Amino acid sequence: MNRLELTDLTALLRECAGEEEGVDLDGDILDVPFGELGYDSLAVLQTTGRIERDFEVLLDEEAVDEAETPRAYLELINRALSERAGV
Repeated sequence: MNRLELTDLTALLRECAGEEEGVDLDGDILDVPFGELGYDSLAVLQTTGRIERDFEVLLDEEAVDEAETPRAYLELINRALSERAGV
């Protein structure tokens, strides 16, 4: 896989950290901070570990901490996937 889409990310978030009641992860959430979606830094860290393992990439911890929204997080992941693929 050379690109992670929002639907892939939300599925991983649900698997790794569950889903907060009353939050619609299927809506327009690209620019909604993870905290407002019910995910703290530990939830993002768990998801990051899963992504690193499943997609064989290494994500910069500081960059992960700074990625406060799904859009920023996906950009980080997809950049790493592109670099791994040599694109």
